[in-house]
Amino acid sequence: MTLHVAPSSTAASPAVVVTHLYRAYGSRVVIENLNLRIERGEFVALLGESGCGKTTLLRALAGLDPIDGGRIAAPRRPAVVFQEHRLLPWDTLWRNVALGLQAADVRERAAAALAEVGLGDRLDDWPRNLSGGQAQRVALARALVQEPELLLLDEPFAALDALTRIRMHHLVRELVATHRPGVLLVTHDVDEAIALADRILVMRDGRIAFEHRTSGARSIARAELLAELGVVASHPIPA
Repeated sequence: MTLHVAPSSTAASPAVVVTHLYRAYGSRVVIENLNLRIERGEFVALLGESGCGKTTLLRALAGLDPIDGGRIAAPRRPAVVFQEHRLLPWDTLWRNVALGLQAADVRERAAAALAEVGLGDRLDDWPRNLSGGQAQRVALARALVQEPELLLLDEPFAALDALTRIRMHHLVRELVATHRPGVLLVTHDVDEAIALADRILVMRDGRIAFEHRTSGARSIARAELLAELGVVASHPIPA
C-alpha cells in the first residue's frame, strides 16, 4: 500500500516523516523498512555508496517516483534542486525563478529571490550568460521562492569548482537559516556533509545504517565517516 500525504502546516510540524518505506525495482529491493524524520529548519545530509538508494529516496520524497509500501508524510510540493540547474533557456532569469509560482506579485517575488542569491541585477538576463555557479544560484532561488517546508538537494554542487562550491555552501547555510525549511542533501562529499549538516546519515542496503548529530558534544571525524562508508578501514574513535 502506498501513501504520500501532506502533514498539517503548523509551526511545530516536521518537514517530513517517513515510516517503513519500501521500494523495489522488480526483484531488486532498493529501500526496505526505512524510517526518517526531518524537522523544520533542520539540515540533514545523506551519504552512501552509489546504488544504495539515496536518490530513490529523494525522488520518492519529492513525489517524482512511486513507493511500494510504507508512508511518507510530506508537503505536497517540496522544492528540489538537482545537480543540473535545469533552467529553461528560452526564459529570462526572473521567469525561470517564477516558474509555477501563483501570486499577484510574481515578478517582485522572483526579483527578491534573485537578490537573495546575489543576482538581483540580472532579472532580464538569460541562462546562457551564466557561469555554472550562477546557474545553480538561480536554481536555488527558484526553489526557495516557493517558501517550501521541505528542500531536497540532489548533489547540487558536484559539478562546481572547489572555490565556487565553498561559496555555495556559505550561501545555502544563510538561506536555510532565513527560510527555515527542512533540508535533505544527497551527497558523496564527506567534507560537504560535515560542513553543512546538523545531522549526517549513512545509507546502506536500503536503510539508514548510521546517524550522527553534529551539534553534539563531539564533532564527527572525517575518518569515522569514511570508515562508515567503507572507504577506509574502521578503527577505534577516541572518547
